[in-house]
Order: sequence, then C-alpha cells, then structure tokens
Amino acid sequence: MLSSSMRHTRPRQRLINPFARATARPGAASSSHPCPMAGRGAATAAAAWRPVSVLDDWVAREARPISLRQLMVFGRSLTESRLISSANYVRTELPSRIAHRLRDMQQLPYVVVTNPHINDVYNLYYKAFDTFRKIKEVKTLEDNDRLCEIISENLKGHLTVIPKLAMGILECRGLMNPQDLDKFMNTILRSRISRRVIAEQHLSLTETYHSPHFSPGAKLSESDFIGEVFIRCQARDVIDRCARAVTALARSTNGPDAQVPAVHVDGHLSASFPYILSHLEYIIGELLRNSVQAVIDRQAKLREKAVAAAAAGSTTSTTLNAALNQPPPPIEVTICEAQEHVIIRISDRGGGIPRDELPYLWSFSKGPKSANRLENLGQVPRMAATMQELHIDELARADLKAPSYPTPPPPTPSPLQQPPSAATPHTPSQQNSLSSLTSRPPNLRLGMGLPLSRVYAEYWAGSLHVHSLEGYGVDAFLQISRLGNKNEQLTTRASMDAV
Repeated sequence: MLSSSMRHTRPRQRLINPFARATARPGAASSSHPCPMAGRGAATAAAAWRPVSVLDDWVAREARPISLRQLMVFGRSLTESRLISSANYVRTELPSRIAHRLRDMQQLPYVVVTNPHINDVYNLYYKAFDTFRKIKEVKTLEDNDRLCEIISENLKGHLTVIPKLAMGILECRGLMNPQDLDKFMNTILRSRISRRVIAEQHLSLTETYHSPHFSPGAKLSESDFIGEVFIRCQARDVIDRCARAVTALARSTNGPDAQVPAVHVDGHLSASFPYILSHLEYIIGELLRNSVQAVIDRQAKLREKAVAAAAAGSTTSTTLNAALNQPPPPIEVTICEAQEHVIIRISDRGGGIPRDELPYLWSFSKGPKSANRLENLGQVPRMAATMQELHIDELARADLKAPSYPTPPPPTPSPLQQPPSAATPHTPSQQNSLSSLTSRPPNLRLGMGLPLSRVYAEYWAGSLHVHSLEGYGVDAFLQISRLGNKNEQLTTRASMDAV
C-alpha cells in the first residue's frame, strides 16, 4: 500500500512509480488477500505503467465546466467556425479530464490499483489519454472528421468501464475504507459522464452540420434537440414512456399474466426543462423499475399468506378470492414545477426498503448482496448506463407509442430511443449512448441503479433522495434545475487528494 505521504502529494509533484515497487517487493500482493490478484493482473499492471511526468501538465489544468444552457446557446446557431471551436474544446478537455482520473487511480493503494478489473480501466484510460493529447489543433472540417472517428472509437471501447469498475470495487471492498471506495467510484463515474457529454455533444453537432436538412447559421425551434440536449424536455412524456417500458419489463420478468401496478401521474403536467434525455430516462426508469418490482413482490407475499391462511382453515374462500384478485396499489408520480426547479416524487406501497439494505442504499462497494452483484456484473461485459440496455424481445414487441416529438425518417431502434428532430438526425453518438448495447435479462439486478441515478442527478446540480417507510412503501424525490444554467458538477484534483 502506498504511504500516506505519497497518497497526499500535490498534483504537480512527481509520484514514485507504484508498479516499479512490484519488483522490489514481490510479496506486496499476497495470495491471502481478499482481492483476486491473478498473475495476469499483476503482470499487466506492471507492464502498463507509464511515466507519471507525462500527466503532470494535464493534471495541472483545471477542467472547464459547462452548463446545459451553454451547450444550447453554442449549438443553436451552428457554423463551421463554431464547429471547429467545439472540436478544439473537446480535443483539449478530454485528455485533461482523463488525466485527473488517471492520477486518482495512481494514488490508490497498490493492491487495489493492480486488481485486474481496475487495471484494465487504467489501461483504457491511459490509451485514450495518450491518443487525445497527441491530436493536433483542428483547423478544417476534415480535421474534425478525423477527430470524430477517434472519439467514436473510444466511446465504443469504453463501454466496458462501468462493469469493470464495479467488479473491481466489489473485489477490493476489504482493502480500503468503504467511504473512500464509494467516493472514488462516484468521482470516476461523474467524470465519465462529463466526458461522454462533451464528446457525444460534439459528435451530434458534427452530424447535424453535415446533415442535408441543415442550413449553417439557421436557428433551431424550441422543440428541437441541440446536439444531445433536448430544449423542452416534458417530464410527463418521459414518465409515461418509461412507465410503459418498465411495465413490459415487469411482465417479462414475472410472467405475462403478472399484475403490474399502474403508474398515475399528477401535478404540473406541462412542466418542461432543458435536459439530456438519456440521463433523465435512466433515473426515472430505475426509480419506476424499483417501485414496480417492490409492489409486485409485496403482492405475491400477501397472496402467499392468504393461501396459507386458507389452507389452515383460518379464513374463508371469499376472503381468499378477494386477496388473490386484489389489484396492486398504483405508483403515484407527482410533478412539481417551481421557479428554478422541477421536483418529481415517485411513491409506492411496496413495503419499504429492508432494514439491512438501507445503510448501503447508495454504496457501490458494500451491502448484504455484494456477492450476488459481483456474479451478475460478470454477465454484463458492456454497459452505458441507459434504460435501453434492458431491451428484450418482449419490450421490442410491446405496444409503446413513440413520443410526440418531431421525428426524422430513420426508425428508432427502441421504445425509449431519443427522438431527434428533422434537423438533427440520428448521430453516431446518439446510437452509442441510447441503443440497446447489451441484451441482459430484465431480472438481472446489478445493485447499481440507485447510486448511478444519484450520480446522474447530481451531475447537473440536481439531487435524488429516498425516504423509506418500513412496512409501507418508499418515496423518491428527484430535483432538477429548471433553467439549465447550473454547471456540471466536477470533482477537482484538490478534493480527491484527501482520499
């Protein structure tokens, strides 16, 4: 393990190469450790090390955070010069943000950073950093097209990052303070979201610029997407669309005849705000999925009790039939539109969160079901953290109406696919972030839905809170900035030095 003095060095100060210490201390990673340290992992870690000095200049640069409003204003009147400017922002911002995360991993204890999964992520990040830092200034549209090819390749290649990180953190949960592991995971996931946002936004702007429907300098209407940003995201529409998808998933998991609770929406039904649709769909989808499954499970337990009571002769057949045919209580969703925020409350009567799980609700590294989570993550080689990854045949066949947004000629690949406008056709970035990237069983629970949803919510200065009433149900509160003027929430180098 690295000494405390090494782990608290300043960003520009040279760090001792921890992998170089592997030859000096061959027994550093003992086979008795709970963290799996196969020979492949240790050997790869040692071979993958790069000089720390290469990162110094990039780590010294602070990230330049952006807001949804900035993305909209910049892309609203798209010209060649603006597209080139966007390309150079991405070209310099990506290696800087990746460098900060590489430094975070370098400051982890040696036995953690040489975990095969975390080491694989380190190698992916270093390769991407080395690629982007060598790209010369973008001056022409041809230069920009080459940059976009590199960005697309990296976006696809990094789809393995989330499951690898999650498995690595779970395997090393006994080697670091759980709070520090969760802080590291939150930081690296938030940074990953930030990089994909600026990368996919630039790919979308590039595709828009090259579209035959686009006229340079033309202003888009209020109903359009600007890159990945949907200017007027209707909360009611997103909730309804996610509810239909979650209902289809629940029937696939529990059987076509399963009694699935209805989703009732009330409140300020016309509330709208600028947002990245895939982020909101993921959060709402996960919250609804948890609530729907909790209600189904609770109803099944109540029916089992009724059957047992009838078998024991302690209840009548009329009471039994009433219990068996009682519809599940609905999920109540309330939309509240304030001056600066939109708050979405999702309430269920699924019995609440078990007491032994409540302390670990937001943890990536701990919990009573860590072993099951690790096994399930091994079945998910790629993950982009979107609702569309839960795509199944039944969902594809489900009667899900497309959202009432302007749609282009190309068909959408899934019920929750982002509906771009005619001026903004499908882009490679939208395909990567929103398509069904993995086809995993809908009942395969990874234990990451709530923690990841909070990372998404807090990324744009929002919040996500859950209140559980044991024996009754759960209320989840999602708060979103209504104006889109909040900068992305990024972790600085200084705040991570304390880990």
